[in-house]
Amino acid sequence: MGRIIEVAEPIAAAGRLDQFSTLHDWRRQVADLYAAVRAMPEHEGWTHWRSVRDRLFREHPQSPLATSRRAQFRGIDCFAYDPALRFTVGMSPAIEREAIELEAGKDGTVTLIPFAMTIGLEAPLGKELTLYWIDGYGGGVFLPFGDATNGRESFAGGRYLLDTIKSADLGSHEDGRLILDFNFSYYPSCAYSEAWVCPLSPIENRLPVEIRGGERNALP
Repeated sequence: MGRIIEVAEPIAAAGRLDQFSTLHDWRRQVADLYAAVRAMPEHEGWTHWRSVRDRLFREHPQSPLATSRRAQFRGIDCFAYDPALRFTVGMSPAIEREAIELEAGKDGTVTLIPFAMTIGLEAPLGKELTLYWIDGYGGGVFLPFGDATNGRESFAGGRYLLDTIKSADLGSHEDGRLILDFNFSYYPSCAYSEAWVCPLSPIENRLPVEIRGGERNALP
């Protein structure tokens, strides 16, 4: 009987090593980025945030950009920094909000559990936003939102402001109020490629005003 040479599993294992080690590095660099931003003055932190994200998108193996697009990548377009879009908000229990089941491609479904409402956004932005807990091992706080720029000046599916599973978090004050700075709003990965499936902003988190801060569609 001839010797069986097994090659598929070692090749697959090598692929997993590359995939998850580079993903680990991406997550680490993003966590370090937000930690640095929290320690900086607002505008300086935003400038650093933009610079590091541009580098990651251009150079990192886990960039949401296809490899063919990275050589021509000029940087992520953003609205000009507006200090009026930085808020400190309180939280109240989320009342009469149901859990949301969203499709997440190969990851199956994602359950978003509403657990809090912001306090302090209705007067300047037209309504309060719902904060969600992503159900699953470890979990995390998630704050997607939509606004009146969607489909024109920004991604039609809305943007993210908080995603603590991926370390996107500007922190809070000692009294527990959250720092929500819409200048740091960013696109889900599916805005860059159909290879990604991302949870989009629920209807209840659609603001009636234009949020002209954070990531925007590329200018012509």
